Amino acid sequence: MIQVLRMQPGEQLHLFDGSHCFLAQLIEGNKNRALLQLLTPVASAVPSPLTTHLGQAISKGDKMEWVVQKATELGVTEITPLYTRQGDVRLKGEREQKKLHQWRQISISACEQSGRNDLPVIHPPQLLTNWLAQRQETMKLLLHPQGQSDELAIKEVASVALLIGPEGGLTEEEAALARQQGFTGLRLGPRILRTETAPLAALSLVQYWWGDFK
Repeated sequence: MIQVLRMQPGEQLHLFDGSHCFLAQLIEGNKNRALLQLLTPVASAVPSPLTTHLGQAISKGDKMEWVVQKATELGVTEITPLYTRQGDVRLKGEREQKKLHQWRQISISACEQSGRNDLPVIHPPQLLTNWLAQRQETMKLLLHPQGQSDELAIKEVASVALLIGPEGGLTEEEAALARQQGFTGLRLGPRILRTETAPLAALSLVQYWWGDFK
């Protein structure tokens, strides 16, 4: 705000904490601190009527950061990073906590960029089996090359769980377990999408079917 945007005392901006938004005015600021006065509440943007929970196998490199950023822009409600059999990322102890903090900061920045005032929940990583056992969403979709590709014939869906496998894909046992938990296989077109591409395509699609992409 001070060093990049060069804001001067008297200029106004919006502040949000993940639940509320206020119009504020900069009183004074330097490279070490900024003093602002809250003026009036600002009506928050209405979140999507569709609740979405993304279960995303953790990818190596910066792919997971990309997914968190773009999923936040697309209105995701919750994200749970998952450990799967063929996933090659295993985080432990302090390293896991650092990654979780990084993902949450990326999500905050994505909210700022997209004008979103409600922060999605980024859960600590957990095993796929544990995540599957907790699912209570109205619609549960597994992105899979052998899934169905036609539009699902359901008029109203209030909540969706999306399961995305790792770069090597889910094992047959994991896919079968997901189906036992009520997941329906979904194929997005004739091409196999990468692990960081599939959740963005799927979120866009379900937001169009049942959310606010009208």
